[in-house]
Amino acid sequence: MMSVAVITARGGSKRIPRKNIRPFCGRPMIAWPIAAALASGCFDHVLVSTDDEEIAGVSRACGAEVPFLRPARLSDDYTPAHKAARHMLEWAIAEFGACDSFAHIYPTAPMLLPEDILQGRKLVEAGNMFAYTAQKISFPVYQIVMRDAEGNILPLFPPEKARMRSQDMPETFIDAGQLYYFNTNAFLREETALSAGVALILLPAQRALDIDTEEDWRLAEKMAALSGLA
Repeated sequence: MMSVAVITARGGSKRIPRKNIRPFCGRPMIAWPIAAALASGCFDHVLVSTDDEEIAGVSRACGAEVPFLRPARLSDDYTPAHKAARHMLEWAIAEFGACDSFAHIYPTAPMLLPEDILQGRKLVEAGNMFAYTAQKISFPVYQIVMRDAEGNILPLFPPEKARMRSQDMPETFIDAGQLYYFNTNAFLREETALSAGVALILLPAQRALDIDTEEDWRLAEKMAALSGLA
């Protein structure tokens, strides 16, 4: 049965303008996850969902398919990316036929590897509803504090949790925002619901970077170079 990758890359990035096609270590940012998806051998089609003609052109030049431009209703600042991914997935099923699994990949994932994608496929084939990239949190999260509107520092968690010894706290993980590999039927039924049928693809800290600021960008380029990925 068919399997597809959907890379969601809208054109309206605010914090880093044109982030999805800005050169990262000499190549457009989106070129990196497209290359990883193609090299993984997991997909019959690597599709890019975008509302932007320039992003579409760059994506096609990098080997991806862009069959149409995403409608405006799925391209604003508030529409979750998985809604755009679903829109493209449903088009692919109508166009190409039944699809047993698919991956939603973010365009700002330059250090995503084909091996990560293969691991996601294996986890879904083993019966998981979906698998996603994550990083293990190395500090005791229950000790996190926050600042309220008046400037007061308050514990984020209830006192009984904040007082736990760090060695007694459960293992915690954070979404790396790079790859989500789904059983298609489960996604169409529940989208991104968390449950017992979810597996994690653990990434090392140097490859689990969130690139939202210029400082993030510089750090990510440095880590890519140090890791031999660029």
